[in-house]
Amino acid sequence: MGILPTHRALQIAEERGYDLVEVAPNSKPPVCRIMDYGKYVYELQKKAKSAKKKQHTIQMKEIRFRPKIEGHDYDFKIKHIKEFLEQGYKVKIMVMFRGREMAHKELGFKVIDKLKEDLAELGKFESKEKMEGRTINAVIAPVSGVKTASGKQSDESE
Repeated sequence: MGILPTHRALQIAEERGYDLVEVAPNSKPPVCRIMDYGKYVYELQKKAKSAKKKQHTIQMKEIRFRPKIEGHDYDFKIKHIKEFLEQGYKVKIMVMFRGREMAHKELGFKVIDKLKEDLAELGKFESKEKMEGRTINAVIAPVSGVKTASGKQSDESE
């Protein structure tokens, strides 16, 4: 509409039943727009809500091991890890040490190495396992071609 005095722009907006909204206050002269502000805010909220729906959240499961784990317990936990990876979850592996077990950290790293062997076809370790306090932590992500937690087929692990 061109450059108008503020009172004239307000008058035009009221005649049409809209609001006068300042779009760029720092420009010379300030830029305003005649629009239905309530509808504009509603559209913004609607866009934000739909963007949030489309957002993919990565869910992580956690399995804890001990350095002196027995065969049956190990197999049972491996079975759960395989299920989680097939469903598309990332799995956090924790090997926890108590008391004097800290003197034999190599036992914990052996458990992690065995896990790497057993889970090679279903998941890949995202980073090198690391010792944090009294635990060794590692994260396994599902490999491509495995269903994700949302039920969709993934080509690449996140």
